[in-house]
Amino acid sequence: MTSARLILACALVATTASGAAAASGATPAKASGSTALALAGVIAPLSPSLTGAEKKAVAILFAANADIPYKKPIVVTADRIVCRSGNVDITVRNCEVTFGKKTRTVNGSTANEIFATEALAGVPPDGAAGSNFESLTKLSCTIDPNAIRRKDGSGADCTFQPGN
Repeated sequence: MTSARLILACALVATTASGAAAASGATPAKASGSTALALAGVIAPLSPSLTGAEKKAVAILFAANADIPYKKPIVVTADRIVCRSGNVDITVRNCEVTFGKKTRTVNGSTANEIFATEALAGVPPDGAAGSNFESLTKLSCTIDPNAIRRKDGSGADCTFQPGN
């Protein structure tokens, strides 16, 4: 087998294997600590299910202030997040964040923050003609202000399903 055919065969096997893993419903991914707080921090402002007090508490924690009056755990969820950046049209940056039947579309720096935070959390990128994509489903982050206040690295945990 020539080296070109061998490379093509390896690429085909790798593509098929990664596609099978995605289709089989791979194990949920987890993030904790500062990465989980960042993921919750960029999604919380968009959430229609959080109260104003919960959004404010997450924003204050994400802005490096652990001493907040809010005491109860906060759960930040999103059903699906799909972000896209352009590598041909480099001005393109957008994310669609779905909460139940509501979808919010954000552009520019907000989309860039979500895209970068997904990458930090280990969401694998995918490419298509002129674009880079990152997506996840079933995001659930639990933020515990009392644990975060201890400053021991605990208090923020997320689970999600990469891709889809």
